[in-house]
Amino acid sequence: MRAAGRSVRARLRDRIAASDPGLLRLTAGLRTVGAIALTLAVLTALGADVHLLVAGAMAAMVATFAIREKQLGAQAVTLALGLPVALVSVTLGAVLNARLYVGDVFFVVLIFCAVYGRRFGDRGTALGLIGFQVYFLSLFVGAEVSALPTLCGAIAVAFCSSALLRFAVVPATPTGVLLRLRLAFRARLAQLVSAQLDLLDAAPDEMDKALEAVRDGTARLHETAMMIQAQLEEGTPDESAARLVQRRIADAEIAAERLGLLLLTSRSAERADTLTLHLPGAPAPSVGQPAVPDETTATLRRDLQALRALVLRAGSGDSGTALAHVRNRLLGYRDEENLPSAPAAVQDVFRGIGEAARSVLGLRIALDGPQDESDDTPSTARSREELDAEDAAIDGGEEPAEEQETGLRRPTTRAAVQVAVGSTLAIVGGELLSTQRWYWAVLTCWIVFLNTASTGEILVKGYRRLLGTVFGVVAGIVLAGLVGQHTWTAFGLVLVLIFAMFYVAPLSYTLMSFFVTAMLGLLYTLLHTYSLDVLLLRVEETALGAACGVIAAALVLPVRTDRRTNELLGTVLDRLAEVTEAAVGQLSGGPADELLDKARDLDQALADLRAATQPLTHPVTPLRARRHTARYVVALLETCAYHARTLAATAELLPTHPSIAADPRLRGAAGRTVRNIETIAARVADEHAAARVETGPSIASLLGSDAGTPRYGRITDRVLRHLERLDEAVVGLARPLGVPMAEPRA
Repeated sequence: MRAAGRSVRARLRDRIAASDPGLLRLTAGLRTVGAIALTLAVLTALGADVHLLVAGAMAAMVATFAIREKQLGAQAVTLALGLPVALVSVTLGAVLNARLYVGDVFFVVLIFCAVYGRRFGDRGTALGLIGFQVYFLSLFVGAEVSALPTLCGAIAVAFCSSALLRFAVVPATPTGVLLRLRLAFRARLAQLVSAQLDLLDAAPDEMDKALEAVRDGTARLHETAMMIQAQLEEGTPDESAARLVQRRIADAEIAAERLGLLLLTSRSAERADTLTLHLPGAPAPSVGQPAVPDETTATLRRDLQALRALVLRAGSGDSGTALAHVRNRLLGYRDEENLPSAPAAVQDVFRGIGEAARSVLGLRIALDGPQDESDDTPSTARSREELDAEDAAIDGGEEPAEEQETGLRRPTTRAAVQVAVGSTLAIVGGELLSTQRWYWAVLTCWIVFLNTASTGEILVKGYRRLLGTVFGVVAGIVLAGLVGQHTWTAFGLVLVLIFAMFYVAPLSYTLMSFFVTAMLGLLYTLLHTYSLDVLLLRVEETALGAACGVIAAALVLPVRTDRRTNELLGTVLDRLAEVTEAAVGQLSGGPADELLDKARDLDQALADLRAATQPLTHPVTPLRARRHTARYVVALLETCAYHARTLAATAELLPTHPSIAADPRLRGAAGRTVRNIETIAARVADEHAAARVETGPSIASLLGSDAGTPRYGRITDRVLRHLERLDEAVVGLARPLGVPMAEPRA
């Protein structure tokens, strides 16, 4: 019974960890709600009225979500600096509230300074956010000079409550966050193996659905790997430990993605195109592979289930003979042990399971230290020796500093000017709509500029905020009618809505706006200013603020979506060329390079591009052809990144694996691929560039190898396959990007 209870708890823990990596959303929601609840409790005990309760709740929310540093010491300094900034801001708000023009001018200046402060990092961003939001708070509650002492006291209580929740009740250290992210990576890896199991068993008419689940699982695993990468520096004791974890995470991610490709190939009539795993909506290849004996399929299913169990139990501290037996059997496939009689594509799947098991073993050693080796078979011992040799070869290196833009070209300066102009328009238009609640238009204008970099991104964000606000107004009307004047019931619902707002914020901006607006309906009820006209006015002010933001972004120092995406596309191509050239150079016998760092830089550049193309791929965009082209280009680049990442990981094995030898011919054979990447990058930067993409014989033939009868070992042959797929994907980029093709050489 106890074992069953532990099993249920473990499954629930894994499900939560996978759905919320690092428990970042849960922590943010609990910390914010706890700070607000504690503030309300203290203020109520002190006999504060409803206006002070609302002000304290809003100040606690701001003090909690504004802080973004990772180290607790830095958070404490920022929070300590934030309190005087908040007190000065609310004081100026109360003093200037009655002075129409002076107050408006100061608000615009404050907005400019708050946005410009982002150039000073997380602390500058936090202090700017606190200054703006507390000034907005003073307008919302109608702060007056006579009430400043009690209002400042409520804000001080809110900051103290936020500090108590942050540092004592719900602390989040970089080490703890990294530990939870590792658990999330393990849970998502197990979910991906489960999706691959479903792909193995899917009927022909269910292949598309099963493939989509594998795509989603692969993307979620990659997302978690990127989150771990962001936490490594602060969450590990030294740089060598960080690089070791980085390497093992990369190995597991690559092995899992490759296993999915091998499974897809085993189910299809021909080798699966890597693009199929990266292009949303791409149909699954037809199932036409010759029938595999039932016992082989049963063995494959059993081994995938065993791999999933191995993943789930890795890092749990669980060990034993049964687990060692499973691990040894799977690792044996790497050395051709007990491979069943089956088509080559199916045998490749078993080998892929062996590689995945090795990556899980490496991950466990890196995260949990040395393991019990008493039950090792010779193949397992060899895997350990390989991993130990790789670990010893890992060393840290410094990354070169990137050149920073200056003047109005600096993103923070440009955004500050844009939002100041947009806010000025919002103030003028907002006061024409309402002399009492014009600040809602300013708030929307401010928010649509947060974390956006192009006119298209601002337009999409404004649309999502307006949509969430419209539905939130409906919810606010319903909730206000149900709650009436029941103060504590309303505050309880406010806490629920705030938790929901923070929990869904990274997932859906529309949902976040919905919960914010519903919460405001309750706050208006508490302040006895609720009416249907007030909520409808909020919709009008929101639409006005979004429109002012879009107008300012389009007319003042504009960054067109095309320009933004082209810049990021050029960055991705530059990073791709760097990774490919460095990996091929090392595989050709050149000096060691920081390949995994370069690969992660490529992944980050690709993530930035994916976010920037959202205005082009949004469902409401009227330009369907551009939408399909953007999705296709991003999918091709993800395919290129996968092959380049795999080449980089393989190249780093060279110093430690006797089965992998450098081949000087690779540099010459892969030179065409690197030149093509640079040609496409040049064409993206200048559409009049005259260079053309080269085509010609396959890389295998350039090396004197026939893909059907490889002259090299299995890993070297894999290098050739990845180089060929990368070459094909790069050539495939030429057509959608309008890069001309050169005539094939004779």
